[in-house]
Amino acid sequence: MKAVTYQGAKDVQVKEVADPKLHKKDDIIVRITSTAICGSDLHIYQGAVPAEKDYVIGHEPMGIIEEVGSEVTKVKKGDRVVLPFNISCGHCYYCEHEMESQCDNSNPNKQLADTGAYFGFTERYGDYQGGQAELLRVPYGNFMPFVIPESCELEDEALLFMSDVLPTAYWSIENSGVKKDDTVVVLGSGPVGLMTQKFAWMKGAKRVIAVDNVPYRLNHAKKMNKVETINFDEHEDAGYYIKEITGGGADVVIDCVGMDGKKSTMEAIGQKLKIQGGTLSAIQIGLNAVRKFGTIQLTGIYGSKYNMFPLGQIFERNITVKAGQAPVIHYMPMLFDKITNGEIDPTEIITHRVSLDDASNAYKMFNDHEDEVIKVILKP
Repeated sequence: MKAVTYQGAKDVQVKEVADPKLHKKDDIIVRITSTAICGSDLHIYQGAVPAEKDYVIGHEPMGIIEEVGSEVTKVKKGDRVVLPFNISCGHCYYCEHEMESQCDNSNPNKQLADTGAYFGFTERYGDYQGGQAELLRVPYGNFMPFVIPESCELEDEALLFMSDVLPTAYWSIENSGVKKDDTVVVLGSGPVGLMTQKFAWMKGAKRVIAVDNVPYRLNHAKKMNKVETINFDEHEDAGYYIKEITGGGADVVIDCVGMDGKKSTMEAIGQKLKIQGGTLSAIQIGLNAVRKFGTIQLTGIYGSKYNMFPLGQIFERNITVKAGQAPVIHYMPMLFDKITNGEIDPTEIITHRVSLDDASNAYKMFNDHEDEVIKVILKP
């Protein structure tokens, strides 16, 4: 089969690789009909998250079930399914308590990280091959797949983002505790940031402010979500500017940027030397923008080690910091209803649709902010 493979920093190539096979009796094989490039994939692309050569990447897939293991009863061959980026067993403590992103049984690499596992996100997170491919082996076939009813006539593009973007954005609002009449600042106007802005309004926020330094992304945010926009490059300190215009700071700041925000020279060098997990610039903006007793939600991915983390400022101002990978599976039915009821239109974030064969060029375009790219769909 064809698949998008990692070959080195800023080098992904579509190659022929072995077709996946059933490993366990509850595995399924899915023929991928649509998948997407995620901002998190850029961490692998850039070399910030180490991967082996020829590793298949991608974690936003959907398709048609082609083969099922002998113990699979929930789904059948021919079912159309969306697959969550979390790999989750369905019966451990975390899966049973709607914390599927930290499944206790899916990641065998406890010596690397005592975390959950994810499709296409390297050995550290379970070493599962990714979904930017023609075929994908999916474990835990009785728990993971979301089956799209045969009566649903929506195209893939309307449903694909149930795999990651939509639940990640919705969880960010829910986990951060956004409530009616809150002022919410969203750092980053990529796909997750855009949907987080939308969900903040739906939760009852009275003011939503989008922060970015890419003008076309801010324009997309304003057009799609009718938010206030701030280009942080136009302010000496965007965080303090937000504190000033909000009369003391935002109730909630949601960081949808993470380690790949704008880096200082020292941060860039430190990341290359593996002594710094990336930039703290988004966290610093968020800390200056949030009110006392406010909440900062870290949704963008961060590396493991950070120098100069502002713990003292967080402590002395009673700031709550929440972080992590969003659990996906239990949100999928609710999000499906919102899509089919017309409450949300996920296709608003799509700017590019390309063949899987064009993935290498699409990655470069996405990484370099070319052609006003927001979200790229890959069609195997």
